[in-house]
Amino acid sequence: MSARKAALVTGASSGIGAAIARRLANDGWQVLAAGRDAARTNSLAESSPAIHPWVGDLANSTDADRLVADCLRALGGLDLLVNNAGIYEIANAEATTDDAWQRTLAINLSMPFYLSRAAIPVLRERRGAIINIASDWGLKGGARAVAYCASKGGLVLMTRAMAIDHAHESIRINAVCPGDVETPMLYRSGATRGADAKTALREADAESRTGRVTKPEEVAALVAFLASDDAAQITGAALPIDGGGLA
Repeated sequence: MSARKAALVTGASSGIGAAIARRLANDGWQVLAAGRDAARTNSLAESSPAIHPWVGDLANSTDADRLVADCLRALGGLDLLVNNAGIYEIANAEATTDDAWQRTLAINLSMPFYLSRAAIPVLRERRGAIINIASDWGLKGGARAVAYCASKGGLVLMTRAMAIDHAHESIRINAVCPGDVETPMLYRSGATRGADAKTALREADAESRTGRVTKPEEVAALVAFLASDDAAQITGAALPIDGGGLA
């Protein structure tokens, strides 16, 4: 397996992560798809012989070290780490509990750091890459999303700092910053306002300058480009894919 490029994608049970895993597999990568939902992760793996499932929780640095080690055993190497797993807490500062704050930072910021730290020695040998899935709300503020914005803003600057540190080692590190994407997270956000899935999508489409939200496959296409040799001179970037929302 090591003759083919190997990728590790977190948060691959559904949405953006699943789309990234499928796109990389279609492009010839071997992919370890890590997710918490066993049924969805295993179903994703059944869609392609190039996708290998990893089911489990990622809560601390030990879990990150274990996942990277499992990837090396399963795929024979690692050329690309995609830190996609994330959560979204809807609350302003007063309504954000200690637990919600700590959980958001742990999943959205600390885990990408732990996984990156574990992966860098391998990526150094193979001149690999890290792609962090951040958010347009890591580049601007958002209402009732204080913990989410803090975590994604931190992820963007962590990306840039690591890119500076490791550019001379030919490790490219970039962030992708989606706006609204047609995923279960979008529907869950709508549900907090009493909107069903169709209503939530229609409302999000109406707010977009292009008249629609981004598809998960479009985010996956940007990730695939950043992972390719065509992006050899792109590192330390935080690229929005938000239908002009930050224009």
